[in-house]
Amino acid sequence: MTCWLRFEADGATRFGTLNGDSITEMAGSMFADHRPSGRLFDLPQVRLLPPTQPSKMIGLWNNFHERAHAENLHRPVHPLYFLKAASCFTGHGAPIRRPPGYHGKVVFEAELGIVIGRRCAGIPPEHAADAIFGYTCVNDVTARDILRADPAFPQWTRAKSFDGFGIFGPWIVTGLDPLNLRVRATVAGIERQNYPVADMFFPPFEIVSRISHDMTLEPGDLIACGTSVGAGEMRDGESVEVAIDGIGALVNRLAAA
Repeated sequence: MTCWLRFEADGATRFGTLNGDSITEMAGSMFADHRPSGRLFDLPQVRLLPPTQPSKMIGLWNNFHERAHAENLHRPVHPLYFLKAASCFTGHGAPIRRPPGYHGKVVFEAELGIVIGRRCAGIPPEHAADAIFGYTCVNDVTARDILRADPAFPQWTRAKSFDGFGIFGPWIVTGLDPLNLRVRATVAGIERQNYPVADMFFPPFEIVSRISHDMTLEPGDLIACGTSVGAGEMRDGESVEVAIDGIGALVNRLAAA
């Protein structure tokens, strides 16, 4: 397994691999030719950035048996998904801010994120592993009261694309078996979510295959696999941790109004 990250140090944006608290800076491209630059950085001394710069984030809805059972939802025949704007992405440690003038619920959703490693379109499930670079933690933040504010048109994109609402990181880990992972969310020190990735209707390889038949996926693109029971409201000032064993913990705080 290798842990990849993007970070800011000495006034520049950089990327590299993490070993303990030591970052080996890389030159070139994270997804193609890369090589050590010869520089090392200490993790506590840098500012972490979103580990990729996706052209799009694709978020799944209703992808877990337990949640579907709890909410009396049908099993979808194809992944149900929405898109989040590229301008909403932020990383570990960044504050979550309410949209201006919005006083409704701000909701967290702890999810596994799939990071695409090469351009792909129309690939079969058995080739999906070759297109996946690695996995990361995602907090798919939503302004829930906006989502269905207009009964004529559910506003998925607007409710989920405010600046800072696409949180992922703190890094990407390669070489994992995603079906062995569990996703947990802790809010203000209280565990709110704890569920197995294996409970998905559509597991990661099938997700990538099916979506690649709908649209071309580019290196760095992010697919959030959906969430299970327990997702809910964050209150102003509360810290939210999304943790996945084998990957790490993504921590952000909803800024006080």
